[in-house]
Amino acid sequence: MNTSILNKNIQDFISQNTGASITKLALQKNPFPEVDWILILNQIEARTKAKEKLPTWFLSQNIIYPSKVSVEQTSSEKTAAYKASLIEGKSIIDLTGGFGVDDYYFSKKFEVVAHCEINEELSAIVKHNFEQLQVENCTFYTADSTDVLHNLNQKWDWIYIDPSRRNDAKGKVFMLKDCLPNVPELLDFYFEKSDSILIKTAPLLDISAGLSELKFVKNIHIVALENEVKELLFEIHHNYKGSITIKTANISKDKTETFQFILGDQNEYASYDLPQKFLYEPNSAIMKSGGFDEVSKTFQINKLHKHSHLYTSEELIDFPGRSFKIEKVISYNKNEMKALINQQANITTRNFPEAVENIRKKWKIKNGGNLYCFFTTDKNDNKIVLICRKIT
Repeated sequence: MNTSILNKNIQDFISQNTGASITKLALQKNPFPEVDWILILNQIEARTKAKEKLPTWFLSQNIIYPSKVSVEQTSSEKTAAYKASLIEGKSIIDLTGGFGVDDYYFSKKFEVVAHCEINEELSAIVKHNFEQLQVENCTFYTADSTDVLHNLNQKWDWIYIDPSRRNDAKGKVFMLKDCLPNVPELLDFYFEKSDSILIKTAPLLDISAGLSELKFVKNIHIVALENEVKELLFEIHHNYKGSITIKTANISKDKTETFQFILGDQNEYASYDLPQKFLYEPNSAIMKSGGFDEVSKTFQINKLHKHSHLYTSEELIDFPGRSFKIEKVISYNKNEMKALINQQANITTRNFPEAVENIRKKWKIKNGGNLYCFFTTDKNDNKIVLICRKIT
């Protein structure tokens, strides 16, 4: 870890240039020739990335940032805080510590936090930053996490793991066995050290694929930030044999939308109807969950079609996603589509044979405006267009 960048003048320079063009700065002469210019530029770029994602770090003095990639790959503060709200206990060991954002929030819930990071420089950076952030209940281990678990030889209330994909796994179907550490292979060993394990995976992991590799899964959390799925969390408890609950959360600036259902519950049946007064589009976390029939039953609203995943009702309800007032429903044919030619509208397709780009080109529809058009299929298998105004 290069502490020369903690020089007050350099720190001031980094703060003053946060948000500036790195390309333009790189062409300038280094005002601090005693320190590597690339290192300073990296701090500026990483701090810029941290402004929205990691405000606690951004607003603190003498923070050292790792590579821009490490900042991009780390949890955001909002998702880390949500994660920490799900579990509790006295001790937790993070086997894939990284930049330590998750551990910062775990430290507020647990008496003892262990941060394992095989990268010596990154481990030193996190230790330094935690001192600046006044985190006093975290211990740092710079070694392979399997060795750390073995050598410490103690029971933990929780094990947390964020496995990373091996480079040779690119292009393959994403499986946990293709990651480091290899959780499926090590699971029995982990259960010798803790009865509760929380595994974070990238959103592109297929839920059924994760379940095929794991055992004793109690809850699966799908976490979205501003309607973009950021992570899946598999919550495992040793010897658990009950049903699996899918829990979704979409975290936005002013609220968190939540929804949950029992996976594989055969008693959930959707009801169907033609478009009524209002239209609902589930948030991305629910879309990832696949719980489409459950949405219909829970909120007592009708689906337009088995495969459309759009919902409708006569009365407006509070819904975890976008809500619209349906102004007009037209059939998708040349005669009725004349009403949209040369108009401006936001277009969404759900269970529809044509792509948005082709629809725009074919009917000369400009992007944007206050009109929202959903091209979809109704319960009678007719291709229709719902012309709407957004409510939320």
